[in-house]
Amino acid sequence: MVDVVVVGAGSAGCALAGRLAARGDRSVCLLEAGPASTLPDVTSVASLAATAPGHPLNWAYSAELVRDRVVAVPRGRVVGGSGAINGAYFVRAVPQDFADWAVPGWAAADVAPFYTARDLDFGYGEGPLRLRRPAGDLLAPVTPEFLRACAALGCPAEPDKNAGGPPGAGLIPSNAADGVRISTATAYLPPPWGAAPRAGLDVRTDVRALRVVVERGRAVGVETTAGIVAAGEVVLCAGAVGSPHLLLHSGIGPAEVLRAAGVPQRAELPVGQGWSDHPSVYLPFRWPGAPPHPDAVAGQAALHLDSGSDPAGDLEILLFARPFTPDGPVHLMCALQRPESRGSLTITSADPLAPPRLDYRYLRTEADRRRLRAAVRIAADLLRVADLHREGPDGATLGVDRRLDGWIKEVLTTSVHLCGSAALGRVVDPELRVLGVEGLRVADTSVLPVVPRRGPAATAVMVGERAAALLSS
Repeated sequence: MVDVVVVGAGSAGCALAGRLAARGDRSVCLLEAGPASTLPDVTSVASLAATAPGHPLNWAYSAELVRDRVVAVPRGRVVGGSGAINGAYFVRAVPQDFADWAVPGWAAADVAPFYTARDLDFGYGEGPLRLRRPAGDLLAPVTPEFLRACAALGCPAEPDKNAGGPPGAGLIPSNAADGVRISTATAYLPPPWGAAPRAGLDVRTDVRALRVVVERGRAVGVETTAGIVAAGEVVLCAGAVGSPHLLLHSGIGPAEVLRAAGVPQRAELPVGQGWSDHPSVYLPFRWPGAPPHPDAVAGQAALHLDSGSDPAGDLEILLFARPFTPDGPVHLMCALQRPESRGSLTITSADPLAPPRLDYRYLRTEADRRRLRAAVRIAADLLRVADLHREGPDGATLGVDRRLDGWIKEVLTTSVHLCGSAALGRVVDPELRVLGVEGLRVADTSVLPVVPRRGPAATAVMVGERAAALLSS
């Protein structure tokens, strides 16, 4: 029996397990369904190969974004989780996000000490993760042109996107160094992942959790594909898809969902309901100049702005300076950062190995559709000002709402920033304890009540750090 079992070696789980083990006062078992990997798909920050459907380090869940628009949603299946395969975008949630959530103990000032990453450009933070912005050879030639276009349209500069100031245009901080992606596995865990050895930490890879073992209202362990791991406390860090999936298969969730799947109910909670994510589309364009350095991060700079009703910034236009496909275009990703639409995650059988059903229900409101249209049109203006050849919708389509909505539906994707599927105040309390079940917590982006206005990778690590402090108090 171990003191704490952490399920999921992703961005939050590695931070939590590493911090607990470093304190040396309890035994910790960290379970990961995927392998440990040092493939270039993981180590090279320029590579997004592991996000492709069918890659062995990617769950690639099938999801319906809108009616008749089904895509594969990548989630990391490797030590380091999605933070080991993503674009290394590392930007904090803005202060207004925490004010909107209004969860006791989770105000911006409360969580600030747990955003620990060391910013090597601005000189703050003391954690094991290191942040850099593109510079020198790693600044793509197209990036200054993008930022000049933003300035020409009157958009303010935002030199430090982690400073909590007004939205604007600026370089993206990345958890990378000299072309190497630094995930929380690399930063927080013992060899072969990179940190100092940790006594009392047992990392088990290729072991999939099936359900939480609950006896007389208390979590006492985790049933896995390799047997039961008994524990004094269970913390789910399997991500905003994996954690609610485990809760549902443990009988914790809405009665109608569990009944339909044939799973006996233990606790009535809105698990998997009412979550949010960032709907997005890619506006391709041709860059006639030199390509980026082979070690340059793909997502180089972003414009965050207010569509007209959200001074904290409800739109994002993110420059991807590296082609995703062999045809050569690079992209501006146009995303809605404060959507009204809410999604649903359910299970379809009692088999815990069966994938969940993800229904994003994107763009259900006119406000969401209007604001995503605005992001696309602003991105088109940026390319016009920069004198770059835009592909995608023609001028007639851009100018007519109905036609632009049709194009958006055809190419709609998701930023893969799902949050709120086991939310604070609805499924867990402010100390991350699952309501009505003792000895069980959730600590990953599933607890964030609403997806932050910036991508949640940095906030996932903050949640892991915060969970470590809560478990030690």
